[in-house]
Amino acid sequence: MPDSSSAKSSSSHPEISTIEDAIDALRSGELVVYPTETFYGVAADPLSKSALNRLFAIKGRDAAKTVAMIAADTRSAFSLAREVPPIAWRLAECFWPGPLTLVLPARAQIAPELIGLSGGVGVRVSSHPTARALAAGLERPITATSANRAGESPAKTLADARNALGRKIKVYLEGGTLGSSAPSTVLEVAGDRWRIIREGAVSGRQIAAALAGEALE
Repeated sequence: MPDSSSAKSSSSHPEISTIEDAIDALRSGELVVYPTETFYGVAADPLSKSALNRLFAIKGRDAAKTVAMIAADTRSAFSLAREVPPIAWRLAECFWPGPLTLVLPARAQIAPELIGLSGGVGVRVSSHPTARALAAGLERPITATSANRAGESPAKTLADARNALGRKIKVYLEGGTLGSSAPSTVLEVAGDRWRIIREGAVSGRQIAAALAGEALE
């Protein structure tokens, strides 16, 4: 569970809420700003069509660009996939929890807004306890798009997120200043093939080494 500093309300910023408040908000179709191991993200319940529509509208994001998700654990993450190739299991073992988003063949029940042109859905297990606690409390993965307007820099502080999204987001969770210089790496897996869609915090060299059974630095 997250530390007490991320779960306390603030009198100076009343929109900063507890984990319990945030989970209740997600169940009600609201959006939540929360910390991850890379940057602040915006959570929506992926089963709520209205929440997903609000998410795209607030970010000014092109509806053709899909949104990845964060899961509480590997089992929950892989429940989104129609199939999980052995490569995906190996990468999850090596890099989860952590900043590697795996794009896997999506199950038919996944919302279209979360599925790419190749039919894949992106998901990772975050190493940040608040992110995992939100997904665990909702009992399904949450959206993981960055807490900024489309085209702007990702938020490293709650103030950055608030300045970008303002009162359109009712629930903010404090996580301090986040130190990542890169987003999660996004890697698509199909059968015995893989390709990097976006290289970020996990390098292609590290991925290749993991799949070759070499020790990671």
